[in-house]
Amino acid sequence: MNPYQYYNSKYYDPYTHYDFGYHAQQQNFHDFDRQPALERRVNQLERQFQVQKTELDRQNKEIARQNREIARINKEISRLNNEIARLNQNDERHTRRLNRLNQRLRAVENRLNIPFQATDGEF
Repeated sequence: MNPYQYYNSKYYDPYTHYDFGYHAQQQNFHDFDRQPALERRVNQLERQFQVQKTELDRQNKEIARQNREIARINKEISRLNNEIARLNQNDERHTRRLNRLNQRLRAVENRLNIPFQATDGEF
């Protein structure tokens, strides 16, 4: 046997079967009391939202400025890398030219039987 089958809300909750009973009036009055508090909370949250939005806008502008600076620095690095590559090619050409001249000099020295003497100032 179910012990709850004899429960009758009319006897245990006497005001719930009325449309405008005590509980309904109390709830309406309670909601009326809460309205200013809810409005203050909504206003507080709106102000907090505006502060956060302003801060996010400021951070986004700073990030955009930093991205522009990074792009400028990357362009400068690319220009310097191209210049270094050009100078390295010139150095390689110059080294190959010096090696060819040195080989020609040794060939002439060998033909003339001049012994090779390396000093500090010679290549």
